[in-house]
Amino acid sequence: MTYDIDGEEKIQFTPESGFNLVGIDPFGSHGNQLYLIEHFERYQDALNAKKSRKNPDEYLILYLGMQ
Repeated sequence: MTYDIDGEEKIQFTPESGFNLVGIDPFGSHGNQLYLIEHFERYQDALNAKKSRKNPDEYLILYLGMQ
């Protein structure tokens, strides 16, 4: 499945620092497909949170901070 995620939307969910765990809503309208799950300062914490999500139908992305 492919997603047409808007560049502006990606920027909105990219943190200043640390990592954002972001979900993708495949049925969301263009520009409203991403939603924030949680922010983490450490990569390992973000990765563990991503792995611990139990919903197999949930699509997740980790966005790295700009700094």
